[in-house]
Amino acid sequence: MQRNYTTQMDAAKKGILTREMETVCKEESISPEALMSLIAKGRVVIPANINHKSLKATGVGEGLKTKINVNLGISKDSCDYDLEIAKAKKAIELNVEGIMDLSNYGKTKEFRQELVGFSTAMIGTVPVYDALGFYDKELKDIQPEEFLAVVEQHGKDGVDFVTIHAGINQYTARTFIENPRLMNIVSRGGSLMFAWMRLNNRENPFYEYFDDLLDICAKYDITLSLGDAMRPGGLADATDASQIQELLILGELTKRAWKKNVQVMIEGPGHMAIDEIEANVILEKKLCHGAPFYVLGPLVTDVAPGYDHITGAIGGAIAASKGADFLCYVTPAEHLRLPTLDDMVEGIMASKIAAHAGDIGKKISGSKSWDNEMSYARQQLDWNKMFELALDPEKAKKYREGTNPEDEKTCTMCGKMCAVRTLNKVLNGEDLNILRD
Repeated sequence: MQRNYTTQMDAAKKGILTREMETVCKEESISPEALMSLIAKGRVVIPANINHKSLKATGVGEGLKTKINVNLGISKDSCDYDLEIAKAKKAIELNVEGIMDLSNYGKTKEFRQELVGFSTAMIGTVPVYDALGFYDKELKDIQPEEFLAVVEQHGKDGVDFVTIHAGINQYTARTFIENPRLMNIVSRGGSLMFAWMRLNNRENPFYEYFDDLLDICAKYDITLSLGDAMRPGGLADATDASQIQELLILGELTKRAWKKNVQVMIEGPGHMAIDEIEANVILEKKLCHGAPFYVLGPLVTDVAPGYDHITGAIGGAIAASKGADFLCYVTPAEHLRLPTLDDMVEGIMASKIAAHAGDIGKKISGSKSWDNEMSYARQQLDWNKMFELALDPEKAKKYREGTNPEDEKTCTMCGKMCAVRTLNKVLNGEDLNILRD
């Protein structure tokens, strides 16, 4: 059936309710009229490439539940194709909403196409990662039109959103040089584009040829995730001149994208002191005109390698509660190695906790009812219901079954002195029977 619109944003502006919008309305309990209005204004995106046939559409943005993203993919130092596919399938089993394929070595095209083929989650990529292997050229020798051709290939393959570091133009680069940082540039894509500009003494091709990039995105309905090349990689660099200068550029690029009906997300900081998070969310929403905010953590301390899924979840929960829309997960392996499958699961669970806590904080409709159900199950000492409601039922059961309380209704922490048991019995007029068998 012929589409009479180009992108989800185009459809929303025309008052056309797409199949993808219908799915989001059902999942989010939002009216079609309200959702179309938010998409038309750029405040909600539905990343849904026309070639991604297995996709279950997901909305990201204002008034919707906070979503999470998982990073995976093959690299030169860890090129286990089958393991990365297994990780993707496990992530989908755990109901993540997004998967970013960060592959940069080997059979990247085959991996990407297989992933898109089975994934119900939206798929994102960073095309510049793929460019060196795609052309088998050194970075300096890649031409502007070749960078764009990689984006086109990812569009053909069904990628739903692409991270493009278009905000690090010559002006942003000069701001960075004139305002030294402790950690310099930690964004992989940002560092590649900065290096390309320096090596060639030219403007960032994604900035210079931004209209051509938008034409590719509109053709396949790719959502543009404007990358934060200047994100802070340590607390010392947070909310500095380079980060804010890039954010100003991203705001200008967002308006240009919307004119061509291209959906936009804005990527946000990585490392940031806890008291700066709210201000950064406000800045992004103001300077980027309400576009959905996709944060990479943020990690609230730099000193916890091995536990960065926790530092990221703390920052993510605060960011989400203040209006961030999409959380990039962080694993215990962050800064140390490519995550294993177990690392990935730990990162997913931490991010899910952060997202849900954030939804409660920003009062997303129905977000607290899950917690209230769990509280009632605990008040009833209904262990089966508690497991059913748990974020990770398998782990909860394993902990419970690892001990043997005297009273099967209680746990080994309190035993018969369990406060819930005591109140239930007293209020029901029953004998407490704490010391007697």
